[in-house]
Amino acid sequence: MANNLAQKAAFWLYNLAWGLAVPALRLNHRLAEGFEQRTLQHKVQAADLWIQAASAGESYLAWAILKNLRPAHPVRVMLTSNTSQGIEILERAIDDITPNKRYVSVCAAYFPFDKPAIMDTAVRNVRPKTVVLLESEMWPGLLAALRKYGCKTIIINGRITEKSLTRYLAWPSLWHTLRPDKILAVSENDAKRFATLFGKEHVDVMPNMKFDRLGPTEPVPNTKNPLEKILRHGTPLLVLGSVRREEEPLVERIIVDIHHRQPETVIGLFPRHMHRIKYWEKALDRLAIPWALRSKTKTHVRYGTVILWDTFGELTLAYELSKAAFVGGSLVPLGGQNFLEALTCGVVPVIGPSWENFAWVGREIVEQGLVRNTADWKEVADALVEGMTKSPSHEEVREAALTYVKDRQGGTTRACRLVAEFLNSP
Repeated sequence: MANNLAQKAAFWLYNLAWGLAVPALRLNHRLAEGFEQRTLQHKVQAADLWIQAASAGESYLAWAILKNLRPAHPVRVMLTSNTSQGIEILERAIDDITPNKRYVSVCAAYFPFDKPAIMDTAVRNVRPKTVVLLESEMWPGLLAALRKYGCKTIIINGRITEKSLTRYLAWPSLWHTLRPDKILAVSENDAKRFATLFGKEHVDVMPNMKFDRLGPTEPVPNTKNPLEKILRHGTPLLVLGSVRREEEPLVERIIVDIHHRQPETVIGLFPRHMHRIKYWEKALDRLAIPWALRSKTKTHVRYGTVILWDTFGELTLAYELSKAAFVGGSLVPLGGQNFLEALTCGVVPVIGPSWENFAWVGREIVEQGLVRNTADWKEVADALVEGMTKSPSHEEVREAALTYVKDRQGGTTRACRLVAEFLNSP
């Protein structure tokens, strides 16, 4: 009884905190977009299946599920994401599957704020039979509402760090009450951590779906790369992908070093978050390095130019044309961004010392030369210069990568089978 009262008090305070925070969140330029959907000013549609994808990486996983899901009867699907990048990918996924999915109708919307009162309304209106949370999306307001209305919840491609587990274990009884119905974790270690929180009977291990992005389940790009309009054949293109704010000073040094050693190199600079574009405009001016905004570039760029990518959805296309690539989030302790995307396109990615978020890939991927793991920014620059001058062909890299992941694939099939089972159950 006391524990139940404590939980009710905690949710009352949580709801109050959100109530105080929501007006201020409108001032956040990242959250202002889709604010009406985040606060349910427009009624959400009913759906049988709700898939929550936090951002871009998870949205690609949602795309793969949609593409491979084989429901036994017509299904209405709602896709949500927290970011504009995620929404753009989900909308592309809808366009991709629509011609081939006669029995699946799909809509996309911003994920509502987790204020319990908002989530209660969202779940009551959507009334999903099954909710899929991708990777590590455990919001207490959402989970409580799903429990209240009897909706089944699955965590797919589940990841949970020791740090996160420690935070959750500050109140284990609360999270046990909010427990999802099934969790498919991407590694034995993640499964053990989920089991500590929710009980091992609810947890299984699955192959990480991101391995499937190197195989046939990956959305197929256009046969003619549209970036050829701005990059003439043979352009010495180097990509700096998913650069995070915390590592920007180090990336500046990489750019200066490469510009000095290989002045004809065209650098495609992709900040992880679009609001950092203004920073990079000023930084490149300060460094006296010629640059151009991608959105303003309509013809072939001059050699030696930094293309500052202020449009979304073209990182993969740039990887396909690059001779070398650095993947950010790895020069400082942030855990790294997804370097498998570069491998998908046939380029050996260079990363810094921090890649804990992708330890599930296995250290063997470095030992086999499919990823260059460096100690600092200078080693990154050296590896990129080497890659620009003597990198293997994209076909060789892709073939080696596919060989590496062959026995590690199958996560998408496993995930879709489980989702179908939940949807088809009485």
